[in-house]
Amino acid sequence: MNISDQIKNEALNWGFDAVGITDASAIGERDVESLAQWLRSGLAGQMEYMHRNFEKRTDPGMLLEGARSIICLGMNYKPVQRGGSVTDRGRKFGQVARYAQYEDYHAFIKRQLRRLVDYIESVVGGSFRFKLCVDSVPLAERALAVRAGLGFIGKNHMLINPELGPEVFLAEIVTDLELDADKSMQGSCSGCEKCIKACPTGALRADGRFDASRCISYLTIEHKDAAVDELATKIGDRLFGCDECVLVCPLQKDAPVCRNNEFKFYGDRERLDLDEVLVMTDERFEREFGDSPLKRLGLERFRRNARICMENIQRQV
Repeated sequence: MNISDQIKNEALNWGFDAVGITDASAIGERDVESLAQWLRSGLAGQMEYMHRNFEKRTDPGMLLEGARSIICLGMNYKPVQRGGSVTDRGRKFGQVARYAQYEDYHAFIKRQLRRLVDYIESVVGGSFRFKLCVDSVPLAERALAVRAGLGFIGKNHMLINPELGPEVFLAEIVTDLELDADKSMQGSCSGCEKCIKACPTGALRADGRFDASRCISYLTIEHKDAAVDELATKIGDRLFGCDECVLVCPLQKDAPVCRNNEFKFYGDRERLDLDEVLVMTDERFEREFGDSPLKRLGLERFRRNARICMENIQRQV
């Protein structure tokens, strides 16, 4: 077994569900131009960070001098289905996106990557240069994941793995090691448009483009101001994020649940009491969500979302 195969086997042992290797060259011209057009069109909304470091985002070799290979990894986060429904008279709840019902994936996955790096160092018999990437690093990770054979880009603009579905966290190790590259993934949604039809705000446009400024995940997480009235009503009771385009995906239904027992899951974060959110103190917010993706939102915007959810629920009464 060569070093590349040893690394991939070890990654699976550490709780990753998919792993592939690609070279560190720039992403394809079509992907570069598609990203550039998307940014020019204003569809990124207030996400100014997407405009920064464009060269690094499209050319991973600029992230690490002498980079030769990229180890692309995926970890399934589909939660275990919990039976039954909960009815609480007089209480109003806001929904939390499924990925945010776990501990902060950035910190968790980075720890797993460091373990893998330690293993690689023991295998290669010496030091090597690397950069760990978990979402926040400017990198076109979905394009690279496709090139490394992890999946294909669906009409919901997410990476979809044929076996794991669309609920997959991505991470990368950019390294100066020369590793064997895998074949890219060939696949498509095969005419399915369920995610486009399910999107509550039309963020997944019929022309195939993604208008992030209308996406409920964007509106409840990235958007800094009050939501536009027309869109606020469509947020419904979604307190943080949105899973509609994921849940309707045919490949999500039969996908396995998260198998990594070290990745902490908090089932009580699926639905949060809106009244409690509205009176929450900074101390309580830090205590309850200090290890959660919710922390990134901040208490002020957390309350803003709760008010929107509350108003939407009251309209339905």
